[in-house]
Amino acid sequence: MKGPTFYFQKMSLTRQILTIILTVLIFFIMFFFVFVSDNIDRTITKQMYELILNRQTPIVGLIDSKQTNSLDDIYAFMASDNVQTNCLIQNGSIANIAGQNTQKVNHKVYEYLLDQSRQMNSESDEALQGTVTVANSKYYYRMIHCHDGVILASFMDDTYATQFRDSLINSTVYVIVIAFMIVFLIILMWVFSIIHPLNLIRDYIEQIKDGKEVELHLNRDDEIGEMANAIVKMNDELKKQDKAKEDMIHNISHDLKTPIATIKSYAESIKDGIYPYGTLESSVDVILDNAQRLENKVHSLLYMNRVEYLVASDAEGVVTNMKDVVEQVVLNSAVLRPEIQVITDVEEVFFDGLIEAWRVAIENIMENAFRYAKSYIKIEVREDWLCISNDGPKMPEDRIESLFRPYEKGEGGRFGLGLSIVFKVCKANHYIVKGENSDDGVRFIIYRKVKKQRKKKENNWVKPKGEKA
Repeated sequence: MKGPTFYFQKMSLTRQILTIILTVLIFFIMFFFVFVSDNIDRTITKQMYELILNRQTPIVGLIDSKQTNSLDDIYAFMASDNVQTNCLIQNGSIANIAGQNTQKVNHKVYEYLLDQSRQMNSESDEALQGTVTVANSKYYYRMIHCHDGVILASFMDDTYATQFRDSLINSTVYVIVIAFMIVFLIILMWVFSIIHPLNLIRDYIEQIKDGKEVELHLNRDDEIGEMANAIVKMNDELKKQDKAKEDMIHNISHDLKTPIATIKSYAESIKDGIYPYGTLESSVDVILDNAQRLENKVHSLLYMNRVEYLVASDAEGVVTNMKDVVEQVVLNSAVLRPEIQVITDVEEVFFDGLIEAWRVAIENIMENAFRYAKSYIKIEVREDWLCISNDGPKMPEDRIESLFRPYEKGEGGRFGLGLSIVFKVCKANHYIVKGENSDDGVRFIIYRKVKKQRKKKENNWVKPKGEKA
């Protein structure tokens, strides 16, 4: 069953970021109205009680003062309050009412306050505060015991609270909305800075696919810039390999054309009773020699397809005795150049992979060594390590870098496929192959890194012979 993640990944980056922003916005609205709004209401209620208390304090001081004997002074002070309504409750009834808009207050508010005063007396509470809603109007009240059993009750409607709440919410919302818009614009610019170069990369790849000559320049040092540079380098490398393939095909065509033309010409001459090379036997030898050359060239071309099959074969758990492989290859290749001394220092070790694949790889390295060696070739085999060296001329540095690329033909080479086959075999079996200059020539090393358990807890890499630290 396809979940939300599947559909989200199918969207474009623009739709993804818009979906994320919309989700965040919905979450923010829910968070604001559920959490922030409740906190604002609690804060406003607390502020209202503190406001009433602050305005009650001087009145309580007048009532409790022994120097104040006149209720008229207290009433006058209460009447001067233009914010809240104050009343004195004594002996179960309201003695005085003074303050703002006393005439507009519903009488049920006073009845409620009288009930609360009786509750205060019965429970001996010093103070009581709360809210009451009468006729769709909300009132905040606070009641406190004063001198001689007098209870001061003060209250105000929600006009001030509503104004304060609206002002607080509006200022909060404005700040949050402005901040959200700024963040939104920054994210949008950031997303555009990602989408635009990705679109350029896509267009670059599409035009390359259509065979057009295009360039890609992204002045970025981040991962997108690195990816763009990698794609450009890959395209340059593919062009280089295509050029090498074209040159190889051209060279192969030329190389095949010569022996075929010679064989055809000599065969036609012999058919007409003419011996171009003097005698029948000599002329036939020329035909056989060119046929052998032709066979060798075709054999090299078929090598690549052959190794592709060997590499793709299921070799899980299969191992090869490298001593047997080396001895067989040395025996078969000794006739190539009998004057070259082949030195072997081989232990009976096993490499992962099919024997046929390893035989092809060793044959190719040996063929390369015989082509360049002056006097000797040395083969050494140890556990997970094989080295074939010779005293031929040293390789240029640029040649070492491209040594295992397909269709790269070195000086004196043939088709540029042999060492690339070696690389494929090694890589398929999780081995590493490298070529390098030695003290007296060139050597090829095949090895792999093996984790060896030690007494210590950490794992240590075993450095193969011939590998620099």
